[in-house]
Amino acid sequence: MPTRIEVPKMYKLYIGGKFTRTESERYTSVIDPKTKKKICNISRASRKDVRNAVVAARSGYNTWSAKTGYERGQILYRLAEMLEGRKDQLAHEITLTTANTKAQASREVMKANDRLIWYAGLCDKYGQLIGTVNNVQSGYFNFSIAEPTGIVGILLPEELPFLALVSRLCAVITSGNSCIIIPSESSPLAALTFSEISATSDVPAGVINILTGKKKELIPHLASHMDVNAFDYAESNPAYKKEVQSACAGNVKRFINSAHKSPADYYNDDKNENIIQVQNFTELKTVWHTMGL
Repeated sequence: MPTRIEVPKMYKLYIGGKFTRTESERYTSVIDPKTKKKICNISRASRKDVRNAVVAARSGYNTWSAKTGYERGQILYRLAEMLEGRKDQLAHEITLTTANTKAQASREVMKANDRLIWYAGLCDKYGQLIGTVNNVQSGYFNFSIAEPTGIVGILLPEELPFLALVSRLCAVITSGNSCIIIPSESSPLAALTFSEISATSDVPAGVINILTGKKKELIPHLASHMDVNAFDYAESNPAYKKEVQSACAGNVKRFINSAHKSPADYYNDDKNENIIQVQNFTELKTVWHTMGL
């Protein structure tokens, strides 16, 4: 019997609900840090891919923000259900690309799914926690209502690549935003598998977009894009921070520095599961209305 040759997987970009190769046809290799051997190739996104992702994200935002908080919560819960079924694959991909043991990788995946469930429950409640009825002079009603910011760029750290992904993603999309994610450069496989889970979890196309490649190439284009409304800086390496802040000033993007001092902080529920994480990516709209006699 001839020896069977395994079918290698080519991980693609996730843009607008579709899996696509980069328009530049470039790729980069993912290396096992333990053996220094190549695991696979992944698409290396370009400036054009960033532009395509922003167009898709705007369309996704229009659909996602129009859903009720209850509907978004149901979809995030469905996402958690699908993630649970692929937890072993995700843990395996984390062990392939990091120095983590199987037990550590499994813990990371389980914590990520628990966090997803927490935010699913928050989707129809954050409005009451952030919004308010304001005390104004008699004769008027005055309400402040939380609305999503729009398109958010997310730059993730190299450490705890999957837990960081889910933690920052949930903080952004809970209120109705769409996002464009630049995942870990050295350990992107779990993020790309998560995109496959998203595609089968009722998440509207364009809400989640994932671009793999070189951070130094993608950051300037994403941070300076005029149709991106906010930037979530979760990168633990401060080298890119000044560049991102400068680029965000072009159209006065909201810049949120969500980087933790230690990767272990992602396991801290108090720091990651709170209303401030959602509030950072909302805008308050205040409405005056006359009061009837």
